[in-house]
Amino acid sequence: MDFIQVDFSIEPYEEYIADVLAAELGAMGFDTFVPIENGLEAFIAEAVFNENELEQLLADFVFEATISYKATKIESKNWNEEWEKHYFEPIIIDNECVIHSSFHKNVPKTTYDIVIDPKMSFGTGHHETTSLVIGEILTMNLEGKKVLDMGCGTSVLAILASMRGAKELLAIDIDEWCTENSIENIALNNVTNIAVKQGGAELLEGLEFDIILANINRNILLADMDKYAACLMSGGELYMSGFYSEDIALIEAEANQNGLELVSSKLKNNWAVVKTVKK
Repeated sequence: MDFIQVDFSIEPYEEYIADVLAAELGAMGFDTFVPIENGLEAFIAEAVFNENELEQLLADFVFEATISYKATKIESKNWNEEWEKHYFEPIIIDNECVIHSSFHKNVPKTTYDIVIDPKMSFGTGHHETTSLVIGEILTMNLEGKKVLDMGCGTSVLAILASMRGAKELLAIDIDEWCTENSIENIALNNVTNIAVKQGGAELLEGLEFDIILANINRNILLADMDKYAACLMSGGELYMSGFYSEDIALIEAEANQNGLELVSSKLKNNWAVVKTVKK
């Protein structure tokens, strides 16, 4: 699979502007983001890249900043080697979980050891939203539970949930590259109870879960929350991330419309995770 690499230059540069840009790009299908000097490097599968849509996104961007970009086609390559050279370092979350790639040596010992070869998929634990949800998983009682990882990326969340005792898991992502990478990562961790499907919320009809993990973005969460609520058991828990603290009120309002009660929220660098419970 070939990809488009888009280098964005932001003037004046502010980290929060780059974060919002990444969130908006994620809704377009971009699925890997790397900070660069005064900007952001983003990747998207060539088959789904729409430059007109990108131009419109930048024209409608919410902040007053000048954003220019350069798009370059890149052929398939050894992405694990690229991550090893440039980007991905092991990360420890709450002193309980270490996430690292197969090429890392001398990895610190923790209760949960997860191997992720991310290739082009989002979800190494380094982004605030991923680490926030991982922190939530580390506090959950998952024994015997049915769990959905919606917008799974690398499936790091589903893998940890399985390690913590979940009985049956489903990982869903709209991106073929993510589902392929998820299958590889699940095998790397010797996990056997995670099914992987490609698609969106339309796949949820007729299914039922105790816990749903949805680390996506605000717009998709708002659009699909009714479908998440519909397949959540009474008393079940829906954890959502991928949005900012100022969006919590919008998320809570939509949750209330779908019989969900917001019971807690946590922040990391203005990114948020919320826990809701089905009434």
